Amino acid sequence: MTSLGSITRVSGAVVEADCRGAVALGEVVRVGAERLLGEVIALRGGVATAQIYEETDGLAAGDPFEAAGEPLLVELGPGLLGQVFDGVQRPLDRLAAAQGDFLRRGAVSPALDRDRLWPFQPLVQVGQWVDRGTAIGTVPETASLQHRVLVPPSISGEVAWITKESAARVDDVVARVGGRELRLFHSWRVRARRPVRAWLPPSLPMITGQRVLDTLFPLPLGGSAGLPGGFGTGKTVLQHQLCKWADADVIVYVACGERGNEITHMLRDLPRLTDPRTGRPLSERTIIVANTSNMPVAARESSIFTAVTIAEYYRDMGYRVAVLADSTSRWAEALREISGRLGQMPAEEGYPPDLPSRLAAFYERAGRAQTLEGREGSVTLISAISPAGGDLTEPVTRHTQAFTRTFWTLDKDLAAARSYPAVGVQASWGDVPEPLEVWWEEHGGHGWGRLRKEALALLGEAAQLEATARLLGADSLPERQRFLLGVAGVLEEAFLQQSAFDAREARDEPPRQFALLRAVLHFRDRGLSAIERGKTEAALLSLPVAAKLRQARAAATVEEIAALEREIDLATGE
Repeated sequence: MTSLGSITRVSGAVVEADCRGAVALGEVVRVGAERLLGEVIALRGGVATAQIYEETDGLAAGDPFEAAGEPLLVELGPGLLGQVFDGVQRPLDRLAAAQGDFLRRGAVSPALDRDRLWPFQPLVQVGQWVDRGTAIGTVPETASLQHRVLVPPSISGEVAWITKESAARVDDVVARVGGRELRLFHSWRVRARRPVRAWLPPSLPMITGQRVLDTLFPLPLGGSAGLPGGFGTGKTVLQHQLCKWADADVIVYVACGERGNEITHMLRDLPRLTDPRTGRPLSERTIIVANTSNMPVAARESSIFTAVTIAEYYRDMGYRVAVLADSTSRWAEALREISGRLGQMPAEEGYPPDLPSRLAAFYERAGRAQTLEGREGSVTLISAISPAGGDLTEPVTRHTQAFTRTFWTLDKDLAAARSYPAVGVQASWGDVPEPLEVWWEEHGGHGWGRLRKEALALLGEAAQLEATARLLGADSLPERQRFLLGVAGVLEEAFLQQSAFDAREARDEPPRQFALLRAVLHFRDRGLSAIERGKTEAALLSLPVAAKLRQARAAATVEEIAALEREIDLATGE
């Protein structure tokens, strides 16, 4: 650290200082007697302004202001999985073991354990040329994931020396490449995207196992999704479902400004959960970045970038990574508070004018890519949004819509009715690119795109009919419309609802999702034909096969669902 000057002003998490030396925008600083961590966010003449990632109580004018000479960095190497970090990647579990339950200000600890030994297996030989991003060795980070030790993106050259198969600590030198020493870990700037060889089109889905998401509003692998919803609509519960069932090799969960008790429950329950992919504890492929509502507000701003940088690192190994942020609304509130401390002119609802660009800087780091080594990896971003009062027109929600291709809006009425996942179909949307639709046609079933559009049209028409029925009464509707209203209810019960407590339907695969949707729409088609021949809506909806359809979501196989279609033909007289 280099002494630069002294503090002249303190306003919450924002500190100003007179500087006697050079300091760069984005440089890490330490302030006060306790050397609190911060980052320079503005320069004006000889005055530097920094946001401090710890509580600033007790700081005073004249306290020292020191610069580190480097930007905010994260450590990337074996030992990240299963860990809990704060917004600037301090390991909370190790700090708790050293200091107790209450973290001391100015606490310093490397993110990766320097004492743990890792069995290193080399993959390259002396004299071999390695380009940037090449794996020079592997480490079994967990029982279910092989960690590839990568050449940092800034280094390439001939291997002058590499250690034999041995046990190594993360800061031990394991190779020399191009005149540089390589260790098991390297550091990377949190606000800079890690490079890739090429970006790949959104032609593969990220299967979540949740029918309403996968079939009606599919999320491309490497895409980004917004998950808005008011208090009590089930945002956190749905994200926990995605942690367990989504098609991802690594999960990075960001608790950004949410209640501490929710994270406490998660940390308590996560080690007990079994990963359905491996049969091992789910925590072995999960990383948590915790910056809860009772922690320093400025660290929320860095927490989502810390998380996405870690995610990009595992992407570069060739893994599929999902980043779940809960929530970007609390992150935006931190931006608003810091902006106010800086005296900036507020924009919509007090948020800073650069809120859209700050959101874009986060969402643009999603993507499916060919890595520098030539593997395929992806980072998929799913961010919960907590609009005040459930107002979906507020700035964070509205700007998120501009930067994401998928929007899963949670409905308070559905949550109150215990209909989960409480995704409101009318307020949700998903942009399905043609390559993604081709995948679903091949792996879900032929005609998937047509059935998806018909299902959305049916639910939209049913919403209009329900509004009419509330005004005039259901008896005022023609027989055909009453039947469509009833079929929409069957669709909601048989397809949209999904129990997380039933092992048979907690995760549904694409072929079964397609078969179930086709069976319900087949019932609609045959029922409409029967109504034209004189049958009544009440008679059709009371058929035993309608009850079987409602129950098929929990028990029926693809073959049994196909048999239901034949039973529908017989029951409706086709």
